[in-house]
Amino acid sequence: MAVIAIALILVVWELVKVLVPANGVSIGSTRVLPRTDDGALPHVWSVISVLGQPEVSVAGSRSVGAALLSTGLFSFGLAILGFVLGGVVGLLLAVVMQRFGLVERAVLPYVVLSQTVPLIALAPLIVGWGGKIAIGGQPWQPWMSIAVIASYLAFFPVAIGMLRGLRAPSTASVELMHCYSAGWWPTLLKVRLPASVPHLVPALRLAAASSVIGAIVAEISTGTAGGIGRQIIVFSQQATGDSSRLYAAVLAAALLGVVVTALVGLLERLLGRYAGRRTTGQQ
Repeated sequence: MAVIAIALILVVWELVKVLVPANGVSIGSTRVLPRTDDGALPHVWSVISVLGQPEVSVAGSRSVGAALLSTGLFSFGLAILGFVLGGVVGLLLAVVMQRFGLVERAVLPYVVLSQTVPLIALAPLIVGWGGKIAIGGQPWQPWMSIAVIASYLAFFPVAIGMLRGLRAPSTASVELMHCYSAGWWPTLLKVRLPASVPHLVPALRLAAASSVIGAIVAEISTGTAGGIGRQIIVFSQQATGDSSRLYAAVLAAALLGVVVTALVGLLERLLGRYAGRRTTGQQ
């Protein structure tokens, strides 16, 4: 189905290119359909063919495809780091909120409110604060700011999904543990955590995609070179009459999100024993 979906997108892409005029469609002074010339919407085969072209007009320079692969790997590492940091923070926060109702009432509104802060405004602040921090005598590096911003987006779905999952066990299951004189910790390990998996896995998928978005936006906002976010800016500045390189970079960024999200699918397979459960919370 994924292959069919991609094929349909490409077909629609080319149909728009053929059917919509190059200057788009306007009603009066209002443009209702965008331009479809090569500067706005290149052909699919132009985007693919540009991958083999040299990145710069210098002998021995790497190809556009090699540049996207290198920058994609850089962003991939930062996205994974942000995903792990955000996931750990979200999990711990959910466990604490489930354990202490007072903490939940105090913290949960701010967890939700945190996602209303635009990354473009947040990125310079994190970079500025990071410049005043030294870890083990080592100065704060720009890539650390990117990882923090990526984790900032990733922790929210994990915290909310995990909190809902920890509350998923049926009342009978929890009361049974109480009858066995089991404390909070055994109940968490044997009932609440297994029951939370069906809620946690979708949250991790969202967190994985969010970490990629956070890493790319942070690279653009902070001006950090080496990642695919900065490469998008470079290719957009080169898009004079032909935006094939820009579309290739954007598609590479989308593919990066698919790869990171697919890794969560591997985790779901490892947790297959619990992934199909919903609210029983039973072993």
